[in-house]
Amino acid sequence: MKELLNGIIDLHIHAGPSVAKRSVDAIEMMQEAVDAGYRAAVIKDHYFPTMMSATMAQQHFGQEKTRMFGGIVLNNSVGLFNLNAVDAACAMGAKFVCMPTVSSKCHIDGHKGAFLGSGNTSAAENPVCYLNENGELDANLIQVLEYLAEKPEVILYTGHGTAPEVDALIRKATELGIQRILVNHPHFLVHATYEQMASWAKLGAFIELNAGVVKDIATLSEPVDISVVGKMIEAVPTDRLVVDSDFGQKVNGSPVDGLYRFICALMKDLHVTQEQITAMTKTNPAWLLGL
Repeated sequence: MKELLNGIIDLHIHAGPSVAKRSVDAIEMMQEAVDAGYRAAVIKDHYFPTMMSATMAQQHFGQEKTRMFGGIVLNNSVGLFNLNAVDAACAMGAKFVCMPTVSSKCHIDGHKGAFLGSGNTSAAENPVCYLNENGELDANLIQVLEYLAEKPEVILYTGHGTAPEVDALIRKATELGIQRILVNHPHFLVHATYEQMASWAKLGAFIELNAGVVKDIATLSEPVDISVVGKMIEAVPTDRLVVDSDFGQKVNGSPVDGLYRFICALMKDLHVTQEQITAMTKTNPAWLLGL
C-alpha cells in the first residue's frame, strides 16, 4: 500500500468534526495521510467550512511533505450563493468552493431522504435548482463565479446539480476564465452522459472518478458498477481525469483504505496502467491545487 499511495493527492475526503457521522476527523485523517505518504488531502463537509480544521491539523500534526486543505460547500447552512461566506472562506485559505450538494433538488430527489452524509439537523432543506426554465443561472451564483474568476488558486467543485445545471455552470465558469474546475461524480446522481463528460473535459474541466460510489468498494444504496468507470476512462482523456476517495462516511471506514482498494480495482479489473494512475492521482490533482 505504501508504495502505491506515496505522493498521492486525495481531493475529496469527508472528515469530521461534522454533524454527520464520520469515520475520521481532520487530525486522524492527517495522521493517516502522513503514514501513507500522501502529498495532500482535501477535506470537505456538506454543512460547514473545513479550512479551520484543515489548518489546525496541518499546523500541529502535519509534516512538510503532507499537506491538508479545506473549503466551503454552498448549501443552505451557509446561505447558499453567499458571496460574503465565499469571501471569508477564501480569506482563510479555502482551496475549493463547491456548488450545492445536500441542498440541491437533484440530490434531495435522488436520495429520497436516505443519504449517508446527512447530518443530525432538524431544519428542513429548501431544495435548490440554480437553473431556471429559460436555462439561465441564478444571478447570485453568477456573482460567485465572477468572484472566483479573480481567485485562480481556488478550485470550483460542481456539486450535486443535474447534468443541465452542471453544463450551464461549467460553460459560464469557463466563459469567465475559471480554469480549475472539478466535476463531482458525473456518473452518480448527476447522471451525465459520456458525451457530456467528454465535452466538459474539452472545455477544460477535470472529471472525477471516486471510490465512494463504486460497487464492492463502498457502501451505497445504488452503487455504480466499475464498468461505468471504465467507460468514463474511454470517453475522457487521462489528463482530464482525477481519482479520489469521497470516503469518510462512518460505514465506509478509512479514506486511505478506500482509495487504495479503488486504485487496485482500476488496475486489476480495468487494466489501468501505472502511468494513468500517476496522472489521475498525482499530476492532475497537483495542478488543481497549485502544488
